[in-house]
Amino acid sequence: MNTNLINRRELLTAALSAVSVSLLPRLVLGESLEDERTAWFRTAKFGMFIHWGPYSLASCEASWPIMMPEHLSISEADYRALPRRFNPAKWDPNHFIDLARTAGQQYMVFTTKHHDGFCMFDSSYTDYKITNTPYGKDIVKLLSGACARRGMPLGFYYSPPDLNHPGFRDTSKLSRDNWNGQPERPEWSSYLDYMRLQLSELLARYGDVKLIWFDGLNHQEKFEGQRFLDLIHKLQRATLVNDRIGVTGDYVTPEQFIPNAIPTKDVRMRGADASIQNEFRKGIPSQLDFQLWETCMTINNTWAYNAHDHNYKTPKDLIRSLVEVASRGGNFLLNIGPQPDGMIQPEFQERLAAVGRWTTVNGNSIYGTTFGPIQGEKSYRTTARGSDIFLHVFDWPSAPLQVIGIEPKVLSARLLANNQPLPFKQTEKDLQITVPQDAPDKSVSVIALRTL
Repeated sequence: MNTNLINRRELLTAALSAVSVSLLPRLVLGESLEDERTAWFRTAKFGMFIHWGPYSLASCEASWPIMMPEHLSISEADYRALPRRFNPAKWDPNHFIDLARTAGQQYMVFTTKHHDGFCMFDSSYTDYKITNTPYGKDIVKLLSGACARRGMPLGFYYSPPDLNHPGFRDTSKLSRDNWNGQPERPEWSSYLDYMRLQLSELLARYGDVKLIWFDGLNHQEKFEGQRFLDLIHKLQRATLVNDRIGVTGDYVTPEQFIPNAIPTKDVRMRGADASIQNEFRKGIPSQLDFQLWETCMTINNTWAYNAHDHNYKTPKDLIRSLVEVASRGGNFLLNIGPQPDGMIQPEFQERLAAVGRWTTVNGNSIYGTTFGPIQGEKSYRTTARGSDIFLHVFDWPSAPLQVIGIEPKVLSARLLANNQPLPFKQTEKDLQITVPQDAPDKSVSVIALRTL
């Protein structure tokens, strides 16, 4: 691990945490300006998602093999037995933090409990948990402690569905028969009480929880989401909540796709439903209409560790996805699935390091920005912060770069890669920037414009 690079990352994070909210888009919330609860999230832009549990031993997806017949790569009995041999002896939370810092990721979201009901924390209300494995330690406690010491914002994924709890479903049946839960049973209220107790543990025992990432699957209204929003805000007022528990949260969460227009508050995301992107309004919304959002995505095709899944996105794919998301005002939550021993596979490390080399040079065009003033261009994307506009050039031109739609007067243009000033000519019709023959970066090259 490059110590100098890690130090630069931690200095960058400290600087970002000190960014004045005056640099962020101004929002009117009731009678006040600026939502201080979401300021850090708007600045961070890039996070690490971590899907991890005993299922990593079987190289299968989290929970789904016991839920859907087409995912049946392992029997339910064998899946349920995996915790008996789960012992990630090589796991070190600092390794995860170092990797996130190297990539330029500014926060982490960890799976405390997936749909199968297995808890990666030492819950007092179940025996199906990490402290009853050969490993025996509270992984969430170790991770939250390391994140607190090193200034890494941490959020918790928590699954409202719980296939192991008899209040959620009749557990005498296979999970595939009733995995959506059975709220019509009298036992349902006991399950909601269980959720309340576990969320209270997570918010009371593990320090500052930046966000709760629910994953409610179908018919989310059965979870009485407002009850849990109230609980979360009572225990930690500043904790953000996503949109997957049947009520409006702080931000929406497209899954494995990037909306083709800037999300607005008149259209609600439906999790993994990519068809909703056709409902977005085209053009540039006002900051009042903008909907805070975060897309989550895998590096290969699975959320959990899978030794057989070699369909990795390239570093260029990942960098361009980060730019696409930022250009529409969103956050990019990129997932890793750790190995059973607690290490991160080399293919993931290599790709995150490559993204980090790009963010080290070009991070100023991502962190603390919002959607840019030009949308829908094929050859470049834009982000903006204050009077700065950043052109992320995908297709490097052989002639001067023509930009249509920059309304304010441009004072300067420069390459972020080497701070090289670029000649330009601005007319009422367009902006033409003379660029070098070769692109500074084969993935995405960035030109910073200072405007009046």
